Amino acid sequence: MALRNAVMAALLEGPASGYDLTKIFDSSVANFWMATPQQIYRELERMEGDGLIEATVVRQERRPDKRVFTLTDHGHEHLRAFTARAPRPIAIRDELMVQVQAVDAGDLDGVRTAVTERGDWSRARLAHYLRLRDLLREGRSEEEHLAEAERVGPYLTLLRGIALEEENLRWYERVLTVLERRAALR
Repeated sequence: MALRNAVMAALLEGPASGYDLTKIFDSSVANFWMATPQQIYRELERMEGDGLIEATVVRQERRPDKRVFTLTDHGHEHLRAFTARAPRPIAIRDELMVQVQAVDAGDLDGVRTAVTERGDWSRARLAHYLRLRDLLREGRSEEEHLAEAERVGPYLTLLRGIALEEENLRWYERVLTVLERRAALR
């Protein structure tokens, strides 16, 4: 998937500056697509050149003027075409998985530390996602939100991020249990 599709999906929330988009990525899109601010700004320039988005300059008094982006009709058409096609299967490339795969020939303590750190990261991420879930629901039950919300896509992708981090945490705990038992046998 191209970064531009994730940017266009984020712009469905409404007009946004490059800065706003980096915040949107951090708070919602990051559970399925990671991008640095530099990547986002470069992609915005390309997308504008391709006619997928347009920018409006907003004057600010004490700050430099900012450019606010919106989807064009061509951008909406591109996004519709993107959502109509079958996606490619997920391909996992995870350095931690390679470390766990090689643990028998490697540094058991180093791998345990890496798994523990990843678990800490996942716990923090999960807590962040749960806070976002509560904000999106605005005091409603999940079923009420899904029935009444203007857009359900952000909530559905957030549910996937929550499920992923919950499963990651289960797997990390299992790996740590096995590695601790093996360390005790040495």
